[in-house]
Amino acid sequence: MMATKKRLLLISNSTLHGGGYLGHCQDHIKKFLGEQIKRVLFIPYALHDRDAYAKMARQKFESLGYGLDSVHEVPNPVYAVQQSEAIFIGGGNTFRLLKALYDNDLISAIRSKVFEDGVPYIGSSAGTNVATISIHTTNDMPIVYPPSLHALGLVPFNINPHYLDPETNSKHMGETREQRISQYHEEPNTPPVLGLREGSMLLVEGNKATLLGVTGARLFLRGKPPSEHEPGQDFSFLLMQS
Repeated sequence: MMATKKRLLLISNSTLHGGGYLGHCQDHIKKFLGEQIKRVLFIPYALHDRDAYAKMARQKFESLGYGLDSVHEVPNPVYAVQQSEAIFIGGGNTFRLLKALYDNDLISAIRSKVFEDGVPYIGSSAGTNVATISIHTTNDMPIVYPPSLHALGLVPFNINPHYLDPETNSKHMGETREQRISQYHEEPNTPPVLGLREGSMLLVEGNKATLLGVTGARLFLRGKPPSEHEPGQDFSFLLMQS
């Protein structure tokens, strides 16, 4: 298997019930970025009010000891990505985010920085969705239309952030999250889907992937029953998907 430099921290959610923005994962972020990195490039495209979003992200990262630049504030987004030390893409609407990444020619720029230069990538919610093969398994409404549903492809599978288990006593008659993912896998040649519950995240370092956080994950493989996994699970085998 070919070695890779990529380093990813793919977080299910930005805010965990009872806590503040990125509070539940801030220790993981600090450990992931380390002391060598001084500034993070933030991509706020998933929300409409990019100024307010950047302000919130900047306050958080500065409290952790990192400077933050927002890509929407610079004249040349591609150049900003090319010069970045680390990249953080936050949550919001995944369709809006992916369209903006295409509109600003950032798909190949981000891929190059991650795969070739080993620049750390942090994604949360929608930012985690776009790190995968496609956004087919997002929970969001298609409020805008990106030119393709194909995403960054930093991992060879899909993720469903904010994964919800069925509620036994619920009177809701719509499909459960598990049923919707099963419908996705009724289509041919669909990749695995990792359902990340809120409070969980996937750390990818080279060819190794590990489930972190305080909640488990549910793995869906086409043609097989879903399986349950606890924090600490080695998911490196998912990186070997063709």
